[in-house]
Amino acid sequence: MDTRILRILDASANRAREALRVLEDCARFAKDDQALTGALKQLRHDLAMALARLPMELALQARDTPNDVGTTVKTESEFHRPALRDVLTANAKRLSEALRSLEECAKTLDPAAAAQFEQLRYRGYALEQSLTASVLASGGEERFKLVRLCVLLTESLCGPKPWEVILEDILEAAPPGGYSPLCIQLREKQLPDGELLRRARIVAQKCRQARALFIVNDRADVALLAGADGVHVGQSDLPCAGVRRILGSNAIVGVSTENLAQARQAVADGATYVAVGPMFPTTTKIKPRLAGPAYAAEAVREIPRPLVAIGGISPENVTELTAVGIRTVAVSAAVLRAPNAGDAVQAILRMLNQTHHDTH
Repeated sequence: MDTRILRILDASANRAREALRVLEDCARFAKDDQALTGALKQLRHDLAMALARLPMELALQARDTPNDVGTTVKTESEFHRPALRDVLTANAKRLSEALRSLEECAKTLDPAAAAQFEQLRYRGYALEQSLTASVLASGGEERFKLVRLCVLLTESLCGPKPWEVILEDILEAAPPGGYSPLCIQLREKQLPDGELLRRARIVAQKCRQARALFIVNDRADVALLAGADGVHVGQSDLPCAGVRRILGSNAIVGVSTENLAQARQAVADGATYVAVGPMFPTTTKIKPRLAGPAYAAEAVREIPRPLVAIGGISPENVTELTAVGIRTVAVSAAVLRAPNAGDAVQAILRMLNQTHHDTH
């Protein structure tokens, strides 16, 4: 048997096993993702089954580490990984390359095994995509975890004051010092593009001054040009991965969901946070079905992302949501149409913070 083939099989098998172990550790310990951890563990098991078709004992005997010319060939980048994302990327590529070597060499010994390695490689590509999306989501996730109240800013819902004045009242209502617990979402469906961008730039500047987050509804292009922190998308809008291609890996991307299947998909796609709703009847957006607090409770138990309850939320019903574990809510009319927007913001924040402290 060709010793050269055996040595390639031995080295490639080691590389594939090592890479899979690193990826599994990323999913298990860095992201606490049970589904991805299980899928990577299964891939390790299936790799072992495919290797069992080959003469791996002979490959081990053919190993010649002292005379391996590759052990001393190193590049500087091998010893530097700036972030977890780089660890993940390096090992995902290592896995695919090792599986390709196994596939090609197996063709000389067992074509059926070669076909198995090909399928393992394709599965590795899909798992790399899911795990990368999960890690990328963590860029804005830590900052978003500080948010307690999202206000959807729509001029047509504002009271008698100009929207700019109401925005200032909202931002000034946040507790002083540190990052603001507020996130402003600009939601204007009918504005011409030029006016929407002008308005987004105004909101972005005011939010930066107040140390609050700012996201744009639907429009990743406007968010990019305005310097927003991210985008919120619905089920029929741009996909999360597409938004990240426009805004970058650290952007905040929120996704609206009405059931657990949609929420799970949002997590798989790399959403920073998952909006759950509608919680209660609302006049601002007609929905034929109310997901209600029961869905919020399900999401709290299962979804490993910050959750934002939305839909008909007011100071009168916030406690129904905090009772099931919701820590962040999104409102529009409850603040924009209030006699004093700042007072409404403070009232909702007090209720959210009080409930959070009571549970710790």
